[in-house]
Amino acid sequence: MGDWPEWVCPTHHAVLTSRGDALVCPEGESFPIRNGIPRFVSKEQADYAASFGSQWLKYRLTQLDSYSRTTITRDRTRRCVGEDLWASLEGKHVLECGCGAGRFTEILLGRGAKVTSVDLSEAVEANQQTFPQDEAHRIAQADIMRLPFAPQQFDAVFCLGVIQHTPNPEETIAALYEHVRPGGTLVIDHYTYYLTRFLKAAPLIRLVFRRLSPERGMRWTERLVAFFWPYHRMTRKCRLARMVLGRFSPVQCYYRAYPELSEELQWEWALLDTHDSLTDWYKHYRTRGQILRTLRKLGLHEIRCEYGGNGVEARGKRPL
Repeated sequence: MGDWPEWVCPTHHAVLTSRGDALVCPEGESFPIRNGIPRFVSKEQADYAASFGSQWLKYRLTQLDSYSRTTITRDRTRRCVGEDLWASLEGKHVLECGCGAGRFTEILLGRGAKVTSVDLSEAVEANQQTFPQDEAHRIAQADIMRLPFAPQQFDAVFCLGVIQHTPNPEETIAALYEHVRPGGTLVIDHYTYYLTRFLKAAPLIRLVFRRLSPERGMRWTERLVAFFWPYHRMTRKCRLARMVLGRFSPVQCYYRAYPELSEELQWEWALLDTHDSLTDWYKHYRTRGQILRTLRKLGLHEIRCEYGGNGVEARGKRPL
């Protein structure tokens, strides 16, 4: 597949050169390399994603298939990329946006892809700790809206669990698609509307939690989960009791969705996704039709857009 796509200045779009512990633009802009990871964002730019970084640094292994001894993430990845791309990932250059601690990184690398993992937050540290950079993997801390690459350089751009947390989902999808090469594939998902989401206490709690520091947010999430968890365990086999509890408890529970998880991992998954749902700064929803119109407007071909997973799952190709 050739060499890696070159690092490019997000501001001046010029190829960067390595100089000591930095990547330098011919126009004078410099981007530090810390712990072997190029950093293309300032602290201020990364602030709204800080809560995500803190949770993945603390629980970096929790959602890895190799740790949970399940195929939960593998199955989701395969469904989203489709059988054709799944069968041909080996040697493909994949841009993984919003990599977190490496839940999907593990699967993509396992299929033989050459993966460039990018995240806005400090979760890149957790990703590197679990999947060190080598000839098949490299990592950068960068903003999806200002990615450090020339356009149309990747065989696939992969972004799950991220777009709904960005300021403008349609602009984010367009920015991701810009980096898909002709004949390549864009793979995304997005939250959708569920009436039950607006009948719960969680949105009110989120108004407070998302303003807490990452450290305080995690502490309060742990307290909430510890308080409600015994009730979730007691009602896990009674649908009516679960429905009633769900109106008051903000805790995300997976006894029904993922019964194969151990009791310890049930608690950790609940903690992580509860923290995610209560501390994200942006939370957008889109229907299947809205996502489909966005992809068609951008000019994607062979679009597959369906309800599934966390909401809407979609993929499509850039014309040759």
